Amino acid sequence: MNSGARFPREARVRLRAEFDRVFADARRTATPLLAVHLLREPGQARLGLAVSRKVDKRAVGRNRIKRVLREQFRRLRPQLVPGCYVVVARPAAAGADARAIGTAFTAALQRAGALPPVAATGTMPAASTPPSPPASAGA
Repeated sequence: MNSGARFPREARVRLRAEFDRVFADARRTATPLLAVHLLREPGQARLGLAVSRKVDKRAVGRNRIKRVLREQFRRLRPQLVPGCYVVVARPAAAGADARAIGTAFTAALQRAGALPPVAATGTMPAASTPPSPPASAGA
Protein backbone atom coordinates (compact mmCIF):
# COMPACT_ATOMS: atom_id res chain seq x y z
CA MET A 1 0.00 0.00 0.00
CA ASN A 2 1.44 3.39 -0.91
CA SER A 3 1.42 6.24 1.60
CA GLY A 4 -1.21 8.18 -0.39
CA ALA A 5 -3.71 5.34 0.07
CA ARG A 6 -3.41 5.11 3.87
CA PHE A 7 -6.11 6.07 6.32
CA PRO A 8 -4.44 8.98 8.14
CA ARG A 9 -4.77 9.57 11.88
CA GLU A 10 -6.43 12.97 11.36
CA ALA A 11 -9.19 11.23 9.36
CA ARG A 12 -10.38 9.32 12.44
CA VAL A 13 -12.84 10.05 15.23
CA ARG A 14 -10.96 8.61 18.18
CA LEU A 15 -11.87 10.24 21.48
CA ARG A 16 -14.81 9.17 23.62
CA ALA A 17 -15.93 12.81 23.88
CA GLU A 18 -16.05 13.06 20.06
CA PHE A 19 -18.14 9.89 19.80
CA ASP A 20 -20.50 11.19 22.53
CA ARG A 21 -20.89 14.54 20.73
CA VAL A 22 -21.66 12.82 17.42
CA PHE A 23 -24.21 10.47 19.02
CA ALA A 24 -25.88 13.38 20.81
CA ASP A 25 -26.04 15.92 17.95
CA ALA A 26 -25.73 14.05 14.65
CA ARG A 27 -28.28 13.09 12.04
CA ARG A 28 -28.71 9.31 11.83
CA THR A 29 -29.40 7.28 8.70
CA ALA A 30 -29.71 3.52 8.81
CA THR A 31 -29.77 0.43 6.63
CA PRO A 32 -30.32 -3.16 7.78
CA LEU A 33 -26.53 -3.62 7.99
CA LEU A 34 -25.41 -0.38 9.64
CA ALA A 35 -26.30 3.07 10.94
CA VAL A 36 -24.40 6.22 9.96
CA HIS A 37 -24.34 9.23 12.28
CA LEU A 38 -23.28 12.43 10.49
CA LEU A 39 -22.35 15.59 12.36
CA ARG A 40 -21.53 18.31 9.83
CA GLU A 41 -18.64 20.53 10.86
CA PRO A 42 -15.78 22.34 9.14
CA GLY A 43 -12.66 20.49 8.12
CA GLN A 44 -12.15 17.19 6.38
CA ALA A 45 -14.45 14.20 6.71
CA ARG A 46 -13.49 11.95 9.64
CA LEU A 47 -14.61 8.40 10.44
CA GLY A 48 -15.34 6.60 13.69
CA LEU A 49 -16.38 2.95 13.84
CA ALA A 50 -18.41 1.05 16.42
CA VAL A 51 -18.51 -2.69 15.83
CA SER A 52 -19.39 -4.47 19.07
CA ARG A 53 -19.31 -8.11 20.12
CA LYS A 54 -23.09 -8.14 19.62
CA VAL A 55 -22.37 -7.85 15.88
CA ASP A 56 -19.86 -10.71 15.77
CA LYS A 57 -18.39 -12.57 18.73
CA ARG A 58 -15.16 -13.21 16.84
CA ALA A 59 -12.60 -10.42 16.58
CA VAL A 60 -11.68 -11.51 13.06
CA GLY A 61 -15.27 -10.87 11.93
CA ARG A 62 -15.44 -7.45 13.61
CA ASN A 63 -12.09 -6.46 12.11
CA ARG A 64 -13.23 -7.52 8.62
CA ILE A 65 -16.27 -5.24 8.87
CA LYS A 66 -14.10 -2.33 10.05
CA ARG A 67 -11.54 -2.92 7.29
CA VAL A 68 -14.26 -2.85 4.61
CA LEU A 69 -15.81 0.34 6.03
CA ARG A 70 -12.44 2.12 6.32
CA GLU A 71 -11.54 1.25 2.73
CA GLN A 72 -14.89 2.46 1.39
CA PHE A 73 -14.61 5.67 3.42
CA ARG A 74 -11.05 6.24 2.18
CA ARG A 75 -12.24 5.97 -1.44
CA LEU A 76 -15.24 8.26 -0.92
CA ARG A 77 -13.60 10.79 1.40
CA PRO A 78 -12.77 13.43 -1.27
CA GLN A 79 -16.47 13.55 -2.28
CA LEU A 80 -17.94 13.63 1.23
CA VAL A 81 -19.26 16.75 2.92
CA PRO A 82 -17.07 17.86 5.85
CA GLY A 83 -17.97 16.41 9.21
CA CYS A 84 -17.69 13.51 11.61
CA TYR A 85 -19.11 10.18 10.48
CA VAL A 86 -19.66 7.43 13.03
CA VAL A 87 -20.74 4.08 11.66
CA VAL A 88 -22.44 1.59 13.97
CA ALA A 89 -22.51 -1.93 12.54
CA ARG A 90 -25.58 -4.09 13.10
CA PRO A 91 -25.60 -7.88 13.60
CA ALA A 92 -26.69 -8.49 9.98
CA ALA A 93 -23.30 -7.10 8.84
CA ALA A 94 -21.55 -10.19 10.24
CA GLY A 95 -23.12 -12.40 7.57
CA ALA A 96 -22.76 -9.91 4.72
CA ASP A 97 -19.94 -9.91 2.20
CA ALA A 98 -17.66 -6.94 1.61
CA ARG A 99 -19.62 -5.73 -1.42
CA ALA A 100 -22.92 -5.68 0.53
CA ILE A 101 -21.35 -3.77 3.43
CA GLY A 102 -19.78 -1.22 1.06
CA THR A 103 -23.04 -0.80 -0.85
CA ALA A 104 -25.02 -0.32 2.38
CA PHE A 105 -22.49 2.28 3.57
CA THR A 106 -22.65 4.20 0.29
CA ALA A 107 -26.46 4.07 0.29
CA ALA A 108 -26.61 5.41 3.85
CA LEU A 109 -24.21 8.24 2.96
CA GLN A 110 -26.33 9.19 -0.06
CA ARG A 111 -29.50 9.14 2.01
CA ALA A 112 -27.84 11.35 4.62
CA GLY A 113 -26.92 13.88 1.93
CA ALA A 114 -23.21 13.32 2.39
CA LEU A 115 -22.69 12.11 -1.18
CA PRO A 116 -24.27 13.34 -4.38
CA PRO A 117 -26.89 10.88 -5.65
CA VAL A 118 -25.76 8.55 -8.39
CA ALA A 119 -27.11 9.49 -11.82
CA ALA A 120 -29.60 6.91 -12.99
CA THR A 121 -28.38 4.89 -15.93
CA GLY A 122 -30.45 2.42 -17.83
CA THR A 123 -31.95 1.45 -21.10
CA MET A 124 -35.08 3.58 -20.86
CA PRO A 125 -35.04 7.04 -22.45
CA ALA A 126 -35.25 10.01 -20.15
CA ALA A 127 -38.76 11.09 -19.30
CA SER A 128 -39.97 13.99 -21.36
CA THR A 129 -42.39 16.68 -20.28
CA PRO A 130 -46.03 15.64 -20.65
CA PRO A 131 -47.77 16.93 -23.76
CA SER A 132 -49.96 19.97 -23.28
CA PRO A 133 -53.70 19.39 -23.64
CA PRO A 134 -55.17 20.15 -27.05
CA ALA A 135 -56.72 23.60 -27.45
CA SER A 136 -60.49 23.50 -27.57
CA ALA A 137 -62.13 24.74 -30.79
CA GLY A 138 -65.00 26.49 -29.01
CA ALA A 139 -62.91 29.02 -27.15
